Formats: sequence, C-alpha cells, structure tokens
Amino acid sequence: MKSSTPTLKFNLPTALTLSRLFVIPVFLLVAPGYPVVGALVFTLASLTDWLDGYLARKMGSITKFGIIMDPIADKFLVISALVLLVDLGELSVWIAAVLITREFLVTALRVVALSKGTIIPAEMGGKIKTFFQFSAIISLVIDGGNYGSFHDIGTGLIWVAMALSVFSGVKYTLSFRRTTA
Repeated sequence: MKSSTPTLKFNLPTALTLSRLFVIPVFLLVAPGYPVVGALVFTLASLTDWLDGYLARKMGSITKFGIIMDPIADKFLVISALVLLVDLGELSVWIAAVLITREFLVTALRVVALSKGTIIPAEMGGKIKTFFQFSAIISLVIDGGNYGSFHDIGTGLIWVAMALSVFSGVKYTLSFRRTTA
C-alpha cells in the first residue's frame, strides 16, 4: 500500500525551506536589541523563499514535501515577525490579526485541496502581497531601533500588504471553490 504522506527528500531547496524555520528563534532574539541585524536576518530568510522555489524548478527537484512545507515555513516566519512587531509597538494588533487570519485561511484551503488531490498554486497576487509584507516587516523592524524614520514607510507598505492580503485571500477562496467543486 502506497503512502500518501509526503516524504522528506533532502535536497538544497528543502534545506533552504527548513532554514526559514530554524532562523525564526534567531530573528526573534536578535531583532529587539539589534534591529538592523534582525532586519538582515529576516531579509536573508525571506530571500530563501524565492531561492528555494527557483532552485526546485531549475533542478527538477519539486517534491510534495516542498509544496506543503514551503508555504508553511513562510507563514511561520511572517506570523512570528508580525507578533514581534505588535510586541514592539510597531504594528497594531488588529492589522496583525487580519494578516494572520488570511495566512491561516489560505493554508487551510490549500491543505484541504491537497487532500482531495488538487494543488492550488501560488498566485501572482499572493506573491506581490508577500513582497510588500516582507518589505513592511523589514522597515518596521529597522524602525524599532530608532535608526531612522522607517515607520511611515513600513506603515504604508503594511497597508498595501493588507489590501493585497484580503484581495488574494478572496482569489484563493474562489480558486478553491472552482477546483474542488
């Protein structure tokens, strides 16, 4: 009997995906006291989001584990950063709640679709949202150290990210309904 559980096939893209999970505690410990270093750690982690997907496609090493784990690693990284920003007073709790709710909604839809044998791929709106979200987080983390006036930039970017989150969340929901109906 063949198992439908994704097996861990260790390769460079998988290592990059998992690195995002391992860097979260480092980011959370470093960012409050050393915001620029924290922003650099977050930036490097967020770059692995692009790099692991690129390498998986280029090397022909796309795995079920990677398809499932990549967005989960992204969600954990983003959610951890949003919670930290709320704790630092850089982000309103309600904005974080909207962004986190969207992340759980889309992940749940993808998992349910996957359980039915359907993959809901990342859409361009979600990718653009991620770019704005990562940029906002980096700006707001840097501002936590009073190294400049990044707060206004980060706040503007987080509003754009929130609008894109809602829009792309609706698109994922519609895509889910179409593909699993």
